[in-house]
Amino acid sequence: MGIYLNPGNKSFWESIRSRIYVDKTGLIGVINERINTKEKYICVSRPRRFGKSMTLEMLSAYYSRGCDSRELFKGCKIEAHETFGEYLNQYDVIFLNIQRFLSRAKELELTEYLEQSVLDELRKAYGSFFPQTERSLACALEQIYAETGRQFIFLIDEWDCVMRERQEAEGLQRQYLDFLRDLLKDQPYVALAYVTGILPVKKYGSHSALNMFWEYSMTDQKELEEYTGFTETEVKGLCERFRMDFAETSRWYDGYRFKRYRHIYNPRSVVGAMSCRSFSNYWVSTETYEALKIYMDMDFDGLRRDIVQMLAGGCIPVNTRSFQNDMQTFRTKDDVLTLLIHLGYLGYDSETKEAFIPNQEIVEEFENAMSVGGWQEVMEVLRASEKLLEDTLAGDEKSVAQGLDRAHSEAASILTYNDENSLSCAIGLAYYSARKDYRIIREMPGGYGYADIVFLPLPHTKKPAMVVELKYNKPVDTAIEQIRNRKYIRALEGYGGEILLVGVSYDREKKDKPHSCVIEKIERSMAEK
Repeated sequence: MGIYLNPGNKSFWESIRSRIYVDKTGLIGVINERINTKEKYICVSRPRRFGKSMTLEMLSAYYSRGCDSRELFKGCKIEAHETFGEYLNQYDVIFLNIQRFLSRAKELELTEYLEQSVLDELRKAYGSFFPQTERSLACALEQIYAETGRQFIFLIDEWDCVMRERQEAEGLQRQYLDFLRDLLKDQPYVALAYVTGILPVKKYGSHSALNMFWEYSMTDQKELEEYTGFTETEVKGLCERFRMDFAETSRWYDGYRFKRYRHIYNPRSVVGAMSCRSFSNYWVSTETYEALKIYMDMDFDGLRRDIVQMLAGGCIPVNTRSFQNDMQTFRTKDDVLTLLIHLGYLGYDSETKEAFIPNQEIVEEFENAMSVGGWQEVMEVLRASEKLLEDTLAGDEKSVAQGLDRAHSEAASILTYNDENSLSCAIGLAYYSARKDYRIIREMPGGYGYADIVFLPLPHTKKPAMVVELKYNKPVDTAIEQIRNRKYIRALEGYGGEILLVGVSYDREKKDKPHSCVIEKIERSMAEK
């Protein structure tokens, strides 16, 4: 066994022995079906801390010659797969962590250093089949295949670090991508190439040097959805095992959404919460996000308005197709938002093609980013949100109206004040602190229509539910009448506690645009009459 050639199964053995291990070996069965097919080139991009390296260690343990991993996988899901024994420890594996090579290359070129490192190990195993003076990795592998017929499986970690960390070095990027293309594309010695990183394959205009890869990204994981993070079922099992509240776990770490799996959790953060018995922010900020903060602070292409709307609980349409998959080419705010999706700072719904802030952990990351820079107006609204909720629960209509005046005014420099969505957005910001006690739903079906905003209390809180109706240029009493007449209370089916009906209106024709508020307190039993 070597470092790059057939690294063995020790790393995966350590993972399985860890206190928390979630079995994702079913992925191996999916990958086995791709070996020696036109779909053998796989590029999987995910945020940091989403199990990319562990997946490669698992694949290395399964495919690598020179070790016996049958006992290691005993009892795992892959053991029951029909292909389990067919490919188990049957291939020479070349395992490359590009980040490691990039940091060590120094005076040597990246690709030269990589080639010589792998060739040194190949010479020990296959030196008789190619000249000792050979300096091309691709040429050496061609000669090995010609003499032995043996194929290789390539596992490449942090494949995109050149694009992330050498953002302006376009020459190096092109050289690196050309190297990968020469090494992998249409080579008979390649049985499988599985590369992973944060970014999808780099584009140059309308084409890519690595256009043979099938891409699985945070905008579309296709059949790999259940292996992207932790599923809802897996997290429920962990919560039962560690006696942690599932609803709170969901609030903190859920929110990544795909076509079939609508609830995907950040695996590293869930493990952190279970291990520490504490709900907290386990996210690790990166140099990439620091670079993006520049675009956020300068309001690149109207980006600030979109971020504010997402902080208020809204969703933003995003065109993800124009992104060039690098850290240098940002032509519109959609490119920045797409990068935030790939980094895990935004969730994405591929059906509606909308982005959103997925959970409390990421909310805190945005709060940290906004605490410095040109976000004073928004931060003032957020700081006042606790008091506004207290006033609402106390039925203090005058204070609530005054608080909404301030919230809407503070946000007016970013939002379009007279836009019909602006009041809804402003209210989402104004009740920002309520998220720790409520599930907040916009346009919730109920009765004969849709309630504007519904606040459903989480299991751990004893606060009342709230139904909020918004009006413009109409008496505020009409908001309460609409809640009753259209029976929006039916949206709270299954809830049996106290309910607050909150009507909000503002007159956008008047100079000071005053807000009005009416609050009624009822019991669910009364609401049904």
